[in-house]
Amino acid sequence: MSDKTAVIGIGNTLRRDDGIGIVILESLLALGKKEGVGTSTMLSVNGERSPEVGEGRSRTIEYLNFGIASFDLVHRMERYEKILLIDAIDAGLSAGELKIFELKDIAYNLKSAPTSTHEFDLKSLFELYKRFELKSKIYVAGIQVKDTSYGEGLSAELKDKLQAVIEKINDFLANF
Repeated sequence: MSDKTAVIGIGNTLRRDDGIGIVILESLLALGKKEGVGTSTMLSVNGERSPEVGEGRSRTIEYLNFGIASFDLVHRMERYEKILLIDAIDAGLSAGELKIFELKDIAYNLKSAPTSTHEFDLKSLFELYKRFELKSKIYVAGIQVKDTSYGEGLSAELKDKLQAVIEKINDFLANF
């Protein structure tokens, strides 16, 4: 395992709020390019790279857009020392509320009927994490959804809270 850090966005942008992980991932990458911090690359699932940005910081942050293709995620995670997964959750919180927690501490407090349109949900990912005994330190930035119906764009509630959520996640990454 390397000393690299990954920020991974998960979500379906064609299911309204379910795409919040991708929206935030793209915003964080743009913010990093604007601020010129770290060495950052954006990788899509098929391995296409965007240009690297910034210099001078010792760690490499790779931004990975996994969309709804999450089966390859577990195999990719073992390549990183630290990982932040950004995903929509349905945990009975207020719409747009952010919870950051370590994957191993998931405690199954997410609703049992997932609203996810991914190949598997966070509970399944947790089970695979345990089964494969991954050594990566994995955190989840979960954002409570309101509307996962078919359509593009976030609900008004998530749009209203989007900038504050991005700032909180960026602050978390600064100390990650």
